[in-house]
Amino acid sequence: VVEVTILTPPKRLEVQRPEEYLEKIKIGRDGLIIRRGGASGLLLPQVPVEWKWNVKEFLEHTCQKAWLPKDCWKDLQTEIQRFSGIIFQEKEPNGEVVQEEID
Repeated sequence: VVEVTILTPPKRLEVQRPEEYLEKIKIGRDGLIIRRGGASGLLLPQVPVEWKWNVKEFLEHTCQKAWLPKDCWKDLQTEIQRFSGIIFQEKEPNGEVVQEEID
């Protein structure tokens, strides 16, 4: 079974304090990209839903995906972007393709 996620253009999240990320990011809607220096990491919107993460855990795992310390999101020098995704999945191998909802 094949699944494809089409991503919207990412938008940088602007905050005055890192704690504001916890209010601006919505599980099930947002995917994340974290960048600092030459490092970057991306996690799709469905990942924290599948793993039952909260927003803090989602940020930490995205930092680790970039091979950065898990608390790198607390540093305002770290760039955090969010995006949405539209998921298409086969119902069965070589079968009908349907749009999936993130639960």
